[in-house]
Amino acid sequence: MAQKVRVLVVGLGNMGASHASAYHRNEGFEIVGLMSRTIRSKPIPEELRGYPLFEDYAEALAATRPDAVSINTWPNTHAAYAIQAMEAGAHVFMEKPIATNNEEAARVVATARARGRKLVLGYILRVHPSWMKFIEIGKTLGKPLVMRLNLNQQSSGDAWMWHKNLIDSLIPIVDCGVHYVDVMCQLTGAKPVRVHGIGAALWAEADKQNYGHLHVTFDDGSVGWYEAGWGPMMSETAFFVKDIVGPKGSVSLVPNDQARTGADALSDSSDIDKHTKTDAIRVHHAAVGPDKHFLRPDEILSMEDEPGHQELCDREQAFFLRAIREDLDLSESMDAAVNSLRIVLAAEQSIHEERAIRLD
Repeated sequence: MAQKVRVLVVGLGNMGASHASAYHRNEGFEIVGLMSRTIRSKPIPEELRGYPLFEDYAEALAATRPDAVSINTWPNTHAAYAIQAMEAGAHVFMEKPIATNNEEAARVVATARARGRKLVLGYILRVHPSWMKFIEIGKTLGKPLVMRLNLNQQSSGDAWMWHKNLIDSLIPIVDCGVHYVDVMCQLTGAKPVRVHGIGAALWAEADKQNYGHLHVTFDDGSVGWYEAGWGPMMSETAFFVKDIVGPKGSVSLVPNDQARTGADALSDSSDIDKHTKTDAIRVHHAAVGPDKHFLRPDEILSMEDEPGHQELCDREQAFFLRAIREDLDLSESMDAAVNSLRIVLAAEQSIHEERAIRLD
């Protein structure tokens, strides 16, 4: 039996708790510690009680000497924590984004390569069956592609504080945008050449703009937009748009868009399961006959049995374990993480400078 990978889990918020649960239940891992700056003053999920607790990262690394570190903290700590872990000899799983600026992102990847450590980024859509099928079909639609993606989230209850704290680190089109521009890059296989962004500050309690829209042009003629807004004022209408359009037709992810049952309930757009949940993929074929009627009806591919949020986190950690044990080459995914961050940061620069940004 293969030796267990000893993992230190850093950050125990929404994503950290889900990843910790995955390690706890995966026989290939052994949790050697849980760390967050305030962990002793907050409740620990029942299944995770009994593990050593730490409130200082350097102390946790020194005390546990882990084989791997799972970093699920605020984005402005990601790069420093990852580099420190790899320099201590640990492999790293890190929630997106890889860093908060391009220079730090490059250093993280350079450290992984120099130290021979595995670096897996939490791009959850890369392990999601519906999104994998969505991208597969999108690649058959011809070129250029038009890609329309958004994820607006209405903040209330616990989500009010999550979103406000996240905005203190990164604006929404940067924090969440890396997922969706990564999808665009997978779909086109092309080089992004120009980025434009717009933004607005609608939330007085947030330090930065809470709404943004970015546009990307690729060197194959493809174009894409991504929209993201967080805050108590955001609309629940059209918060989930996932479309790809090409010369041969289109493909769309269709969510279960049910209305809230109560005014105080967590909004659909802030429900973490709804961020990835899909009921169906709708495929439209553009070909028409001599009478100009479509030759084929739209296809509806049912995705009702797709994995939920926790199952997707389980898949991410199963891949992390495989990457370590099988010495997988992660060059493509690491470079993709740097590239997607570069695009969304260019959008933020565009907002500040009120001009389109050319990418080298």
